[in-house]
Amino acid sequence: MIEKHILKITQELKLEARQVAATALLLEEGATVPFIARYRKEKTGELDEVQIAAVRDRIEQLGELDKRRDSILSSLAERNLLSEMLKIKIDAAETLSTLEDLYLPFRPKKRTKATIAKERGLEPLSEILWLQSPSTNPPEEAAAFVDPAKEVPDADAALAGARDILAERINDDATARARLRDLYIAQGSIRSKVVGGKEEEGAKFKDYFDWTEPAINAPSHRILAMRRGEEEGFLFTRLTPPEESAVAILEALFVKGATAAALQVKTAVGDCYKRLLGFAMEGEARVHFKKRADEEAVRVFADNLRELLLAAPLGQKTVLAIDPGFRTGCKVVLLDRQGKLLANDVVYPEKSAREQVEAAEMVRNVVKKFNVEAIAIGNGTASRETEGFIRKLGLPASIPVVMVNESGASIYSASDIAREEFPNHDITVRGAVSIGRRLMDPLAELVKLDPKSIGVGQYQHDVDQNALKRSLDDVVVSCVNRVGVELNTASKNLLAYVSGLNARTAANIVAHRDENGPFRSRKELLKVAGMGPKTFEQAAGFLRIRDGEHPLDSSSVHPERYTLVDKMASDMGCTVHELMRDSAKRGKIDPKRYVAPEIGLPTLVDILSELSKPGRDPRQQFEAFSFQEGVEKVEHLQPGMKLPGVVTNVTAFGAFVDIGVHQDGLVHISQISDNFVKDPSEVLKVGQRVQATVMEVDLQRKRIALSLKTNPDLGPRAPRGTSPGANGPSQGGGAPRRDGSSRQDSRSGGAPAVDWFTAASQKKR
Repeated sequence: MIEKHILKITQELKLEARQVAATALLLEEGATVPFIARYRKEKTGELDEVQIAAVRDRIEQLGELDKRRDSILSSLAERNLLSEMLKIKIDAAETLSTLEDLYLPFRPKKRTKATIAKERGLEPLSEILWLQSPSTNPPEEAAAFVDPAKEVPDADAALAGARDILAERINDDATARARLRDLYIAQGSIRSKVVGGKEEEGAKFKDYFDWTEPAINAPSHRILAMRRGEEEGFLFTRLTPPEESAVAILEALFVKGATAAALQVKTAVGDCYKRLLGFAMEGEARVHFKKRADEEAVRVFADNLRELLLAAPLGQKTVLAIDPGFRTGCKVVLLDRQGKLLANDVVYPEKSAREQVEAAEMVRNVVKKFNVEAIAIGNGTASRETEGFIRKLGLPASIPVVMVNESGASIYSASDIAREEFPNHDITVRGAVSIGRRLMDPLAELVKLDPKSIGVGQYQHDVDQNALKRSLDDVVVSCVNRVGVELNTASKNLLAYVSGLNARTAANIVAHRDENGPFRSRKELLKVAGMGPKTFEQAAGFLRIRDGEHPLDSSSVHPERYTLVDKMASDMGCTVHELMRDSAKRGKIDPKRYVAPEIGLPTLVDILSELSKPGRDPRQQFEAFSFQEGVEKVEHLQPGMKLPGVVTNVTAFGAFVDIGVHQDGLVHISQISDNFVKDPSEVLKVGQRVQATVMEVDLQRKRIALSLKTNPDLGPRAPRGTSPGANGPSQGGGAPRRDGSSRQDSRSGGAPAVDWFTAASQKKR
């Protein structure tokens, strides 16, 4: 089935036919995207994961199109409506819209004005008018169809019924729909107005109370904001092109001259547009722009998630993790180097002097007794106060004190996964464990969460949830397999994302490990229930065994290439282990000597690179970060302050930055750089450390405006409500959302937003 689509996919994705064909075959055989990208480079011509996923997705889309095509052909054939010409057109249709346009005239319809007119015998009159002959006298022709018994009392009624039939005929015309569809996309304007009487209740959507812009230029966040306002009952929106342009297209298609009959057709054209076709095309255009907005929002979320998952890990260290709190105290847990919970307690450094002394003594004793190598503190309520308490204890300077983003930790602590891991501990202990493990290995811990709960998206609840899940799952799978997974320590949640594995096989691996002890070699995986040769092929290269029987078990070299590496070592007169340690010997290897039909230079180069740093982690080296001492609350901020911060979310309208005051500040897109920025994600990444200047502070609403410019202008801004011109609406107050999706989402480029404080500042947890 895919063969007929290869050329189309090749053209759309600008790839070679052999690349698409090879990728399609590998996918059909059950290969995963990460496996194909890493271990089948010769077959695909070195396509990367993004390109392979694009081929996969397009194959699926065209498959769905074929299913619909077959369904339509079957329906038409069953009703004896399938002519040879119609079949040719349907077979040639390349989009779902074209297919549906061709099928529309034959689709079973509800009782319409046109069907009623046909029941009254007016179809012959409509055919006479449709010909638009100069000799046709419409009233005279209509007189012959007057029949009170059929509810056609006079000629005017007969003509009106005939025009209803013509209007539906025009509405069903595939060419007319295609041209109007193009017009709506190219020239449609999206307009929104406040629903009467909802001005006060819907104040968070004030920007859109009277807003108009070309839909083709409207950014994703603005389209989604207006749709949310409409869904919540505060806005009324329309998406239409200039009416005269739409009517002109239809008249050019159907009106022939200025005869009396042509004037009847012209009237039917106007009626068709206003009553039928206009609404149909508006609906399609809204779907089109919603899909486009969804794709952009999903892309932003996926990019942010990738950066978060690939954040630098601390590594295997003994960690003291603290989930801060005031009234309920600080939950403290001790984790060993594998992240295993050793002990837990609660301390109250913010209560009485006696309890503060007890807390200090407990922390010092634990740090000394268990050789704690790092302290992780969740960045929620009381985090800065807890950090200050820890830093005053006089602990060794070699022990980093790290603030950890705990977004979603409370969701994990109440999840089935957490209950299964810690059935005898409450959610406070589980949350603290998650904070510590996030410091040690963000990827391994965050895979336990639904990506949507991590809070690095934009309008994540408004977009197509299936498309969002598919994209985010792809990101998680990509990150897990890019880093690789330690087979003998990984949780089943992490293993489930390994190429070729699923929840069942991951659970079987853990069960086998628990029963038989650590795996000594990759080949032992074949003893695991459900682990057949195909699954082993897909998974083995991404699983690591430290100090395994074969030295390559700790690397990303696939077991299928062990024999090749053995030969390389033999040719160099050494063992594989010696080859991995000796750069001089590796430097003497000429990869061209080992090229064979099943293996080419790309894979050989990868193997030699891996031999130099087996099992290397592609993530950056961990570096401790500290917020500005003495600046712990919004009340401590003053315009002009320059503070260290960490980017927590990147959106289409700017970025949110944590500066250590329990409230993220917004860096509007116009304040990201001294140079023009079209897309914030091209400049900033989640987890990036920045130096931010405080621009303005709204203590009442706890909203912070920041700038990353070298010398930002701290002068007064335009008063609220000032027309922002081409840059979009002013930023009226918006309800804060952790996903950065308040309705005030700002413009891309141009002058600063006229009211910084209405941008949603993110709240912790």
